[in-house]
Amino acid sequence: MTVVIRTATAADDPALAALWQRCFDAPHIVGLHDLDPDRHRHTFVAQNGQGGGIDAVVVYVPRLIRDAHGTPRRVGGIGSVATRPEARGQGLVRRLLVEAERTMVAEQCAWSLLFTGTPGVYRGSGWQEFGSTYTEGTLASTAAPGVFRVREAAAEDAVEVAALHHAYNANRPLSSLRAPQDWAVRVPAWYGPLDRSFVAQDPGSGALVGWIVAQYEGECVEVREFAGAPECLGDLFAAVGERGRGAGPVRARVRLPDSSEVRAALPALLADARSVEEHVGMARPLHATAESVRATVTAPGAVHWYGDCF
Repeated sequence: MTVVIRTATAADDPALAALWQRCFDAPHIVGLHDLDPDRHRHTFVAQNGQGGGIDAVVVYVPRLIRDAHGTPRRVGGIGSVATRPEARGQGLVRRLLVEAERTMVAEQCAWSLLFTGTPGVYRGSGWQEFGSTYTEGTLASTAAPGVFRVREAAAEDAVEVAALHHAYNANRPLSSLRAPQDWAVRVPAWYGPLDRSFVAQDPGSGALVGWIVAQYEGECVEVREFAGAPECLGDLFAAVGERGRGAGPVRARVRLPDSSEVRAALPALLADARSVEEHVGMARPLHATAESVRATVTAPGAVHWYGDCF
């Protein structure tokens, strides 16, 4: 049967939601899709014949992401890629990626970015892996008393937390510029409510000086974002470890940029530590040169926070 490749329309929304529900355990995908006012023009579907159902979908998400020099560039994120199980193996995603690339080029995207556990799906379409590292180890049994007051974040901290994030990432390669709607929808979709994170307060003024996000999965607690003064990171790590020990995890994984400050604070969370390299990020030059894209994704301190996923 003929497959029709086209952009989505509002009439496709129920079918897209059903396909994503079938392929992912991620009910927040529809809310993330709704963030883009041009989402239908940026959503590419493979329809099973005229008037048939949707077999596959690829979404291009325009974002502003800092380059190797900290300058924001328009980047085409690729996300919400799904294929109906019965339609797999037909090259539908590859055909949809061609349409996504054409639109990203027309809309002046410097390059494209995606994260995947199946890189072979994208290599043939021009995306190439780049490496990143994280640190993991056994949770420390205890931590020394800290200097900063650490507590669960609250809704009224939202403005200060956003300011901490902006300042901490002002020139950081690969970091996304967060708009108010990202804080309202995207960040909670990936991290949960704000009160699941911790903040650190200056012991004198009470001002917020640090923010950390950690999520607990089985036997591992994963630190996924930090912003603020490096001096408070050890106290925040200690709070993460204390909550982790109470919740059951015995190991921790830290996904923060490698720096002397992070390494110095790690003993507050980890009894031992080892560095692990992974290749889940993929990039494709569009208007930018391959060299400039490679410089961005491999720059010291480069990180694309989990809360900015597409």
